[in-house]
Amino acid sequence: MNKELKNYKLWTWVLSIAIPVVVLILFTYKIPNARPLVELPPIYATINAVTSLVLISALIAIKMKKVQWHQRLNELAIILSVIFLVLYVIYHMTSDPTPFGGSGISRPVYYFFLISHVMLSVMVIPLVLITYFRAKAFRFEAHRKIAKITFPIWLYVAISGVVVYLLIAPYYEVVSV
Repeated sequence: MNKELKNYKLWTWVLSIAIPVVVLILFTYKIPNARPLVELPPIYATINAVTSLVLISALIAIKMKKVQWHQRLNELAIILSVIFLVLYVIYHMTSDPTPFGGSGISRPVYYFFLISHVMLSVMVIPLVLITYFRAKAFRFEAHRKIAKITFPIWLYVAISGVVVYLLIAPYYEVVSV
C-alpha cells in the first residue's frame, strides 16, 4: 500500500470520528450573549437543496463520461456540505432547540426524517471520504463500487435535511432585534 493511500485512510478515520465528536461538543456550548441567528435555518436548508442538485448533476456528468466535471461537482458538494455543517453548528450555538409543534401524522413523519437524517449524516462522512480518496488515488473500480452506496445515502441526507427544515420551520421562534 503506498504512502498516499495510507494517509487517505488515516484522514478518513480521523475526520469520521472527529467531525461528529466536535459537533456534539459544540452543540453543548452556547455563545454567551449571542443573538439567535434565526436567519440561518433557511440558508442551510437551501444549501442542502443545492447539494442534492449538485450530486444529481455529478451523477449525470459521470454517466456522460465527463470525468473532470463529475470530480468538480463532487468537490463542490463536499464544500457545500462543510458550509452547511458550519452554519448548522453556529445556529445551534446561538439558539435554543426548537421543539416540534406538530401533531397527528406529521409528528411521526417529522421524527422519522429527523432521526434517519441525523443517523445517516454521521454514517455518510466516512463513505464520502472513502469514495473521494479512492478517486484521488486513481482506484476507480473501488471508487465506483463504494460510490453506488455513498451516492443514495448522501442524496437522502441532503434531501431529508430540507424535509426536516420544512417540517420544523413553522415552529421556529421569531426573535425581534
